[in-house]
Amino acid sequence: MLEDNQKPLKNSKYKGYQADLLPKTKRQQTWGTFNYFTLWMGSVHNVPNYVAVGGFFFLGIAPQYIMLAIFFSSILIAGMMIFNGKAGSKYGIPFAMSLRASYGEKGALIPGILRGCIAAIMWYGLQTYTGSLALLILIGKIWPTFLSLGGDFQFLGITMPGLIAFTIFWSLNLMIGLGGGAILNKFTALLNPLIYVLFGGMTIWALNIGGGLSEILAYIPQQISKEYAPLIIFFMIINANLAVWAAPGVSASDFTQHAKSFKSQAFGQFAGLVLSYGLFAFSSVTILAGASIHYGVDTWNILDIVTKWDHLAATAFATLVLLLTTISTNATGNIIPAGYQLAATFPKKISYKQGVLIASIISFLICPWKLMENQASIYTFLEIIGGILGPVLGVMLAHYFVAIKQTLVLDKLYVTKGTTGYYQSGINWLALSITFVSTVLSFTGKIIPSLSILSGFSWMIGSVSAFVLYSFSILIFKSSTNIRRK
Repeated sequence: MLEDNQKPLKNSKYKGYQADLLPKTKRQQTWGTFNYFTLWMGSVHNVPNYVAVGGFFFLGIAPQYIMLAIFFSSILIAGMMIFNGKAGSKYGIPFAMSLRASYGEKGALIPGILRGCIAAIMWYGLQTYTGSLALLILIGKIWPTFLSLGGDFQFLGITMPGLIAFTIFWSLNLMIGLGGGAILNKFTALLNPLIYVLFGGMTIWALNIGGGLSEILAYIPQQISKEYAPLIIFFMIINANLAVWAAPGVSASDFTQHAKSFKSQAFGQFAGLVLSYGLFAFSSVTILAGASIHYGVDTWNILDIVTKWDHLAATAFATLVLLLTTISTNATGNIIPAGYQLAATFPKKISYKQGVLIASIISFLICPWKLMENQASIYTFLEIIGGILGPVLGVMLAHYFVAIKQTLVLDKLYVTKGTTGYYQSGINWLALSITFVSTVLSFTGKIIPSLSILSGFSWMIGSVSAFVLYSFSILIFKSSTNIRRK
């Protein structure tokens, strides 16, 4: 870690790197426990997560076990974020540089682009489109004729009102992304009280209209799948929740680089995630089950519930909070990582803000509303990204804690003219090889039809196998890893 008495980052000895990628000084590491406690709350209570809980109901498991599986997964998610962010809090480095420590200067490009560019930008677009649907509901409640603007006009499958709502919401996301972590921290501090007012109120409402907690816990959807045993479904839910956090888990250092200490980020993230997910587990199950009982039809999307309300003020408040939580989720999980990764991929040409702008433009051009037309394609995309990023996480954890024993040499990490990095070729071939092998293992259920049940555990298989294989290889074949330690 750099000390306070060193030169400002713009005069850093690591020439050729944008300031956003350089190690943060002690003075720049200002985030305390409360900052991390509030960081992820908006990312938990969002529209896609509620839709996912609706999918858990469809699997045929009892509501109380859905709650328990979600809560248990929060402990694992917190552990993933804390420990993969340890290098960030210790050395003040972002994800792009932490990834380089594991894969090498050149080797990091492949997993970095997969996480910071492809996964982040795709999710960026999808989250923005989901949020724009909520904005469309709000505008339609206030200005009903807005929904008929343009008549039958469509732009690549989206109506004129939908396109306007998407553009407005896309612009809001872009502004928060350009502000970076500092703006995000202030944003989440204002948002979190509103989250608990909304979802606390909706939970009480659902308990009343659903006949009480006993009726909600006894709720059985009209259509359920009986393909798997309850215990298998329980762990499939845990895997699904972990897979949702596969991308933020890999890039945890983008946020822990600002931490005052490891203790502050560890305690803050653990308390924040476990508390948020504990409340989310109860509120999401209660709201969706209560609404389904009341309306007499399975209701999986919280936007469908809000749309049915006749009270304009309640609808407006709920929609506004959902919009803000989507922005928070997008910024923490997609926009900021994409900006940093693009800056790391082209360190001499692109800054963080330029990376955010490029990622934002691409997220618009991919027409994310087209991806939402086919639900199966979304789940396939998530399975692929989760199956790939799980092994990346496993390798990063094994490398930092087993291979280099939590010790980085910044002069080898920030390769400049006349210096050499950790790896002779700029690539850690062992890390890339094990990432590939573990990725294949994570997709075993897709490759071998008779083992299709394993598809529900792709993230677990990929991350665990990568960690075990890499750790074993380091311990047994240490001399052949070409890691330069001095």
